[in-house]
Amino acid sequence: MEDANVATLPAHVAIIMDGNGRWASRRLMPRFEGHRRGVEALRRTVRAASDIGIRYLTLYSFSSENWSRPRLEVDYLMGLVKRFVRNDLAELHASNVRVRIIGERDGLEGELADLLVDAENLTAANTGLTLIVAFNYGGRQEIASAARRLAEMVAAGTLRPEEITPELLAGKLHTVDIPDPDLVIRTSGEQRISNFLLWQSAYAEFVFLPLLWPDFDRSALEAALAEFKARDRRFGGVSEPTPPRQATSG
Repeated sequence: MEDANVATLPAHVAIIMDGNGRWASRRLMPRFEGHRRGVEALRRTVRAASDIGIRYLTLYSFSSENWSRPRLEVDYLMGLVKRFVRNDLAELHASNVRVRIIGERDGLEGELADLLVDAENLTAANTGLTLIVAFNYGGRQEIASAARRLAEMVAAGTLRPEEITPELLAGKLHTVDIPDPDLVIRTSGEQRISNFLLWQSAYAEFVFLPLLWPDFDRSALEAALAEFKARDRRFGGVSEPTPPRQATSG
């Protein structure tokens, strides 16, 4: 896709990385192996998105509901996150990738919380792809937290209820300085958004792919981008038909 017109690319692509466990079970492997292969797919996707020219890439890595999984699996996933930051951060920084983390930080284990801060601080001045990692993230929780902040302002007398607008609430979200996603991709064939970027995805295009996340690669990303390019995005409006060309005499 090197010759693609950058103007037709979505500025922000968000991906629900689903299917690690099923990928492993279909191969009679432990779920842990599916998660490990999922990290490899993550690396491929970040490189591809950067090469293609996407400006923002959000990956749903760990939801606030994922804590209910078996303890051993959660511990393994936390270890994968730590290893990814330690092993891949230098390459991301060298590739001019800026790392952002969205989600709740309260209650995270100290070493992990410190690594996330280190990743953001090291890459803060980079100007290439912005990689947003949704970690310990839930869309409903994010909106509730933003509403709570506005309610506190009303209670303190610094804001009147009638002054609350969608734009004001959006300014209290984790993604305050990040454009809304243009394209949301979900792998594994499931067709739901699972509490991911609920507010921000109001006008996003959705592409649901049947392949499982460990099999996701550049060609799968390009296929989703091609489908996005074919969509007619009206944002609640109506597309005007192209008038027929007038014949010229002469």
